[in-house]
Amino acid sequence: MKTYTIELQRVKSASNGHGLIQLQIDALVQPSSARDSADPASVLSLTEDNARVLQALLKAQLGEVDKRKARSQR
Repeated sequence: MKTYTIELQRVKSASNGHGLIQLQIDALVQPSSARDSADPASVLSLTEDNARVLQALLKAQLGEVDKRKARSQR
């Protein structure tokens, strides 16, 4: 399994459709060596400001998804 170190630099936008939320981001993606970590997992690093933007965009997009669901599905 390939692992990566992903540095989120900027969140540009978010949209949703067909059951997917798509984010347009600027990110630095580098392969992670096995020596970096005992766990075989990719790591996403982002600033607190970018985390807040990401949270706000996801909350808005999930709100739009919930609006389209029928009341019986909620």
